[in-house]
Amino acid sequence: MSSDNGAANSMWGGRFAAGPSAIMEAINASIGFDQRLAPQDITGSRAHAAMLAATGIISAEDAAAIDGGLAQVLGEIENGRFEFSAALEDIHMNVEARLQQIIGAPAGRLHTARSRNDQVAVDFRIWVRNQCDAAIAGLEALMRAYLAQAEEGADWVMPGFTHLQTAQPVTWGHHMLAYVEMFARDKGRFEDARARMNECPLGAAALAGTSFPIDRQMTADALGFERPTANSLDTVSDRDFALEFLAASSICAMHLSRFAEELVIWSSAQFRFVRMSDQFSTGSSIMPQKRNPDAAELLRAKLGRILGATVALFTVMKGLPLAYSKDMQEDKEQVFDAADTLMLGLAAMEGMVRDLSANRAALEAAAASGFSTATDLADWLVRELGLPFREAHHVTGSLVKLAEDKGCDLPDLSLAEMQKVHGEITDAVYSVLGVQNSVASRISYGGTAPANVRAQIARWKEVLG
Repeated sequence: MSSDNGAANSMWGGRFAAGPSAIMEAINASIGFDQRLAPQDITGSRAHAAMLAATGIISAEDAAAIDGGLAQVLGEIENGRFEFSAALEDIHMNVEARLQQIIGAPAGRLHTARSRNDQVAVDFRIWVRNQCDAAIAGLEALMRAYLAQAEEGADWVMPGFTHLQTAQPVTWGHHMLAYVEMFARDKGRFEDARARMNECPLGAAALAGTSFPIDRQMTADALGFERPTANSLDTVSDRDFALEFLAASSICAMHLSRFAEELVIWSSAQFRFVRMSDQFSTGSSIMPQKRNPDAAELLRAKLGRILGATVALFTVMKGLPLAYSKDMQEDKEQVFDAADTLMLGLAAMEGMVRDLSANRAALEAAAASGFSTATDLADWLVRELGLPFREAHHVTGSLVKLAEDKGCDLPDLSLAEMQKVHGEITDAVYSVLGVQNSVASRISYGGTAPANVRAQIARWKEVLG
């Protein structure tokens, strides 16, 4: 096991005569959080050692000893038997110190042609790349949950809102598919970010590369990267990959929060559009009639942490000269927390959407209120009577005011009352004033017509496989 006794001094090769103060150790050490990078650190080191042997920089015997020792270290970490030391600062030094205890002198050859600068860059990049994969998988599962809702209610009518005011009728399926489109864009952003970050930093060393005859393509291939990075200065100072991950996560979190907000509104007694399952609702400690949408509210709040992490890392990076600065140690906690929060949010939202029960009757009743077919009436006046749209808009507004004054909706006005506003209106107008007819007529590409919704569902099922 690793030990604090004199370890910091020995690992620094005698540079300092005394160990750091407790305050310096506390501010300098990152092992409290970067131990999470242990699997990536050991994977990168094993690939590096294999390359050093293949290029003749170290012997095959030393490389074999290093590989076996690193496998043992990984086993100890995975089994919870590894003793992490703050005095050794970070995961890299903790692993190397334990490796030295296990195999002795060959451990000292592992760091040949490498710096902690390119080492942490490759560890962190692999970790973020894996998180992109996890986010993509989570998004695909969430999109399938929305597709199931859309398929069930492809022709269910509900109000479409602007300014949270009833605007025009839409279908439940169309509303669900709006989120499929949003999360598809999020998925694309993670895929784009992953492709851009898939270059291997190993071999950049501290900032200038190395004089050893290393094979950077070999380590890139071993670690699943497309190619090695092309500029050593940029390599060790770059955290764009983390920033892109956070930016994609922030946009995705915003989408999650928007639907969480809709669930909070829709599940209220005033709307009664949906009922959330008991699994994602709680009761009140004092009011027995209450069903609180706590999961949606917590998700809406927690996802603000992701935006906070994004701003924090941008703030860290914005004033740093090339190449590496210790400020960059502040990258990991932000990204770790954001990634954890995002994955929790995706899983929670998938569960809420899958368990969600829509109140079809309440949706349709609300769709028919608030003069939601006024635009259909204006379109009919243009299409059937040849009115300019602005005139049709004025006529429709007059009819809406008449209905308001009478305390009724547009379909409840008599033909005679309508003809007082415009004499050429015929009883054919009633064919467009029903919400079912309204949504069925919206057949333009991307429109809410049930036939469109079903076609889009079929397309997305094929895309997602």
